[in-house]
Amino acid sequence: MNVRKIATLTAAIGALFASSSVLAQSLVKIDGSSTVFPVSEAVAEEFQKAQKGKIRVTVGVSGTGGGFKKFCRGETDISNASRPILQKEIDDCKANGVEFIELPIAFDALTVVVNPKNDWVDKGVTVKELKAMWEPAAQGKITKWNQVNAAYPDRALKLFGAGADSGTFDYFTEAVTGKAKSSRGDFTASEDDNILVQGVSRDINALGFFGYAYYEENKDKLKAVKIIADGGKEAVGPSMETVLDGSYTPLSRPIMIYISAKSLAKPEVREFVDFYNKEGSKLIREVKYVPLPAKAYEYNLQQVAKGVKGTKFGGENKVGITIEQLMALEAK
Repeated sequence: MNVRKIATLTAAIGALFASSSVLAQSLVKIDGSSTVFPVSEAVAEEFQKAQKGKIRVTVGVSGTGGGFKKFCRGETDISNASRPILQKEIDDCKANGVEFIELPIAFDALTVVVNPKNDWVDKGVTVKELKAMWEPAAQGKITKWNQVNAAYPDRALKLFGAGADSGTFDYFTEAVTGKAKSSRGDFTASEDDNILVQGVSRDINALGFFGYAYYEENKDKLKAVKIIADGGKEAVGPSMETVLDGSYTPLSRPIMIYISAKSLAKPEVREFVDFYNKEGSKLIREVKYVPLPAKAYEYNLQQVAKGVKGTKFGGENKVGITIEQLMALEAK
């Protein structure tokens, strides 16, 4: 056999082995919240290293609502969510025969940000002022900072926020205006938090909101705004400490993953979920979210082992829920 034939045969055998390797590689599909993305992405990277290429994990970002649409159609194994599953989504999943297990995995401090050159909100903003900026009645009318508070300057108010498919949008609007998705429409909206970061960082008149991890990642070009809760006197900034002690309210919130019960029967998905709850805590801290107490992850593993399906949130948001309240809720 000549050299050329040997080379051709070797290449063919190599291609065959490569093809069989790809076919043998198991796949775990995740999609959903951009807020939860940094956590699931970090866990996925560590898990794949531990698996040495045997299992591949893909993590998409289509917003909590967009993720649930795919999940309830049976297109994904796990859905990242920055708010609990809503009743309509529960109904959609049921209609398609998709059962799920709900696991809270961390707490986030939903963060309101301004440009670093903004010096008129340093003492904090009230939830009432945020409502004045964001409520539907503000559309086309509240266009300047001094219309929100006479002490603020006569400057244009430029707003940046999560898109309508985002759980962050749902949570923020419910916490601030009193009803999920109840918002003015004349603001720059995006499911990509990096676009919001860029918008606020480039405009002194801008204000926006997104998950704490994106603020931490970009705090050299953003300023976090302290929040004064309704009836409160103290302006409280977002941090791990203020989330843990319950003082960062009403913008502290749990973030979740939802696992398809059918997918959980696949070894690769079960291994990933177990890894998430056993190893995720340190990664959650690394990406600047607040881990749950160790007993919460143990409880999650028990829920998975028992195959406990459904949601404990009743198909709605629970705005301002603390870690302690969440734990009590989970214990029922």
